[in-house]
Order: sequence, then structure tokens, then C-alpha cells
Amino acid sequence: MYTLRPYQQEAVDSVYAHLREKETNPCVVIPTAGGKSLCIAQVAKDAVTLWKGRVMILAHVKELVEQNAGKLRSICPELKVGVYSAGLDSRETDAPVIVAGIQSVYNKIEAFRPFDLVMIDEVHMVPPDGEGRYRTFLEAAKRVNPRVRLIGWTATPYRTQGGLICKPENLLNEVCYEIGVKELINRGYISNITAKAGKHSPDTDGLHIRAGEFVAEDVEKLMGEDRLVSSACDEIVRLTKGRQACLVFCTSVAHCRKVASTITKLSGEECAIVTGDTPADEREETIRRLRGETVKEDFFSEKPPLKYCCNVSVLTTGTDIPRLDTIALLRPTNSPGLLVQMVGRGFRLSPETGKTECLVLDYGRNIERHGPIDMIKVKEPGKGEGGPLAKACPQCQTIVNLPVMLCPECGYQWPRGERKSLDASAARVGILSGEVTTEKFPVMHTIYQVWEKRGAPPGSPKTVRVTYDVDYLTHYSEWLCPEHTGYARRKFEKWWREHAHPDCPLPRTAEEVCECDFSGMLREVKEITVRFVSGEKYPEITGCELGDFPLVESGENTHGEGDSYEDFDDLPF
Repeated sequence: MYTLRPYQQEAVDSVYAHLREKETNPCVVIPTAGGKSLCIAQVAKDAVTLWKGRVMILAHVKELVEQNAGKLRSICPELKVGVYSAGLDSRETDAPVIVAGIQSVYNKIEAFRPFDLVMIDEVHMVPPDGEGRYRTFLEAAKRVNPRVRLIGWTATPYRTQGGLICKPENLLNEVCYEIGVKELINRGYISNITAKAGKHSPDTDGLHIRAGEFVAEDVEKLMGEDRLVSSACDEIVRLTKGRQACLVFCTSVAHCRKVASTITKLSGEECAIVTGDTPADEREETIRRLRGETVKEDFFSEKPPLKYCCNVSVLTTGTDIPRLDTIALLRPTNSPGLLVQMVGRGFRLSPETGKTECLVLDYGRNIERHGPIDMIKVKEPGKGEGGPLAKACPQCQTIVNLPVMLCPECGYQWPRGERKSLDASAARVGILSGEVTTEKFPVMHTIYQVWEKRGAPPGSPKTVRVTYDVDYLTHYSEWLCPEHTGYARRKFEKWWREHAHPDCPLPRTAEEVCECDFSGMLREVKEITVRFVSGEKYPEITGCELGDFPLVESGENTHGEGDSYEDFDDLPF
């Protein structure tokens, strides 16, 4: 028997609330090692036992199909789980829960009885041009049962190949629940993460990008240089003394072999290799040894636990190695999703071995490129790369957020003048007090938050803080006052008439404003105009350019003619 953690229960409850209240397809974001499988199992179990439904769980590779089926059976042994996968030579169709590979079932809906719920695991792996088979399957499932619902599960809200998972036009439309890496670390549910840059990390500025990722040939040439491999491997061996297990991400099979050979030579210990060509049984054996197991080689000998393993784009998703306490990134990536997945291999706690933290050695300048792992923001295509989002301490190589001026690890103090060099744009205020300048900024993200003044007496009116992110380090805010009276209330009403959907009633509370934003009833803010007055601390937002509503209710009947669902009001699907 298992018990959901509080945030896992919140995730499940959020899924049910979304399915009851909205027609859109939700996505749940829980970081690697956060126990996503337990949530999937709970939803599948509830669908079958409470609502007499049937569930299809889809994955993109046979390894995930096998893994998901195994976890479901171990978590819910009372639940009958079938597997449909050509790669696993299994074609079960009658179980109430079917775990399947999308390639095997996308055009075979007639082989199954109707499904009530479809879930996609590791949905960040679905490329933008790869939604077709999932759409084909879902449309076919809807023809059989118009009430079928779709849920996505992932550790990152953006695709491995770049771009957001949830958009109105995508297969999945909005995130219904998300919990961050830092929150799980602070609560003690996943390992603490520290990062260091390599002393001799290469310059990646000259790498070309194709289809959202660095060109493989360029990356292999850059990272395969003899001096870099030798220096990096020497540092990896030195920094992993006293550590339990190290997973190295390489650029190619040839690079993988070169790195593994060098680590073995420098450490005197075996360094295994896992690539796409590694046989499944050999891969599984390697993973078991990385977990600390001893594996029989023959009647007379055994293979001991492994400390080092090099891999090429294989052990990024679904690999469970709790004792892994070092991740070495010997490859640059332009994908924030891939970065999170690679680093996520070290998130798991290991009470058996006492592992509570993981060291990330970044030789590809990835964290500088994408920002701290708990603060990654997706760059919009076609808007340039921008500057670095993090930096490495020149004294101890610890990676910190860009504005940090005192290294928390060794106490290095960045020169005061360096802060100015972090912003290449010109100053936005006049040289004399009272001078006024205005500037327009495109808006990346808009966030609405209920705001209560610190020290305010109980019952005081709350406000709404609207924060506009204009780049990765800069944001501007304005405050709305729906709970006030007089001029503040009239100013809010004017703002509301400009921003809100005509069918949305005028709110009386700050919570209602945020709920309207969550429901997609407030227009997207595309650009803001900001007024700067030299000598004044806070700039003022004086205007904005508005776009469409995030979610447009079409009013169309999506259930088919003649359907009546009055008897199903209590069901989440």
C-alpha cells in the first residue's frame, strides 16, 4: 500500500478539477524523482475502480512501456494491466489499463474496447511534428467514445527539441499543476544540486543550430579535442574521489569511447558505455551495476558495482539510479528540456547509501546558456539567444545566477564594475533628476498574484500584482485594486474593460481576478510602455499592446449529436 505525498495528492486533485470544469487537455509537471509514476497509478486506479472506466497509457519507446507497466503492477497489484507493444512482442487488449507504444497502436483503435481516459507519459519527448500519431489515436478514440479525455505527464513544461508543450493549438493545452525543483529540494523530497563549470570549458558561441539543437558534427568536433577530453576526464576523476556513481553525457559513440577509455586509464576503474546500439540486456546489466548491484558474469566470477558510465542520448529519461551523485555534461545542448532531463538523473535520494546531494560538472556551458536549473525560461524561436543567464566563479568554478556578486562556495567577490557589463543595453533614465524617458518592451510572460501588504491588519483590501517579464533578468510590475473604493477602484474598472473578456463579470476580489486569468479570460499582453523618471525608484507602466485571449470558447458541441451527459456530472471524464 502506498500513500501520496501532499503535492502528489494536489496534482491528482488538480487533474480531476480540470477534467470536471474544462474541455481543454491538461498537463501535469512534476520534476524527475518527484514520484510522477505514483500519480499516474492513482489516476488509473481511480478511473477503473471508482468510475468503472478504461485507461490507455501511451509512451514513445518500448523501454518506457515496459517500465510503466512494471511500476503500475508493483504500485497497484490489484489492478489488471496489459501491454500492447510490437517491440515487446505483447498485444494484450482486454485489461482495464493498457500500457502501449504509440507506434504500435496509433492506427489500431478497433482492436480495443472504448477508452475513457488516455494518458501520455514523458510528453516532453513528443516533437512538434510528432503529434500526428497521437492525434490520430485520440481522434479515433473519440469516434468510439466522444467523452474520452487526455492527460499529459512530464518533468518539464517544454519539449526536449524546444518549444512549450502546452498551447491552445497543441495536443495539450494548459498546465493544470506544476511544482518546481527548488520546492521539492527544500521539502527534502529530492537531492540538492550543486554545479561547477569545467576549468577548461570550450567556447560554444560558434556552434550552429539546426532544428533547434546544435549541429552534431560541430559539437563532436568541439568536444572531442584531445586536450579538452584529457583535462575534463582528469577533473572528473579528481572530483569524484569518495563519490558513489558518475554518469557522463557525451556527444557521439566515438566521443563516448574516447572519454570512457580516458577515465579508465586515469582512475584505474572500469567505465561502462551505453549507446543506442547497446543490447537491451547489456544496458540493463549496466544500470543494475550503477545502482550498486553485483552481477554474475558466469559460474565462477562476478561483475562488481560500477562507478563510471558514459552514454550518448540514452539515459536521459526514465532511468532510476538513486545512488548517482555526479553528472558530467561533456556535451553542450541548446535544449532546456534535455538539460533538465540530464541533470534530473541525479535528483533521486538514496537513503540506503546516504546520498542527499548531486554534483553537476558542466563542460558545455549549458547552465550559463539556459540559467539555473530551477529558473530555466524557454527562449522564443526567432528572438535571438540573448546573453548568458548564469556564470562560473573564476576561483572555484561554482555556477551561480548572473546577478550574484559573492560566491556562496568560496567567497570570491566579483569586481563591482562587472555588474555593469552584465547589461549591454543603455541606461534607461536621464542623467539629471526629474528627466523623463519612456521605452517599449515586448512581454515574454505575464503573472498575476494576489498581493497583501506586509503588516496590514486583518481584513485589509488585497491587491493583484501583475508582473511582466521582458527578458530573463528584467521585469516590471503594476498593481490592480479590485477590493478598494474611489479612484483606485475606478482605475481598476477601466483596466478591466480593456483586458477582460466581455462575458467575464467584473470581479470584487483579487482572487477572482487571478481566477479569470487562470481561465484564459484576460487578453495576452504583447508589449508594455514603461515611463522612467530619473531619481525615482520605481518606473511606471503607462500603456500596453494587447493580443488575443489565451483560450477562446468556440461554443461548439464537441460531444456529438444526441449525447447526454447529465448522469456523468460526478465523473472527472
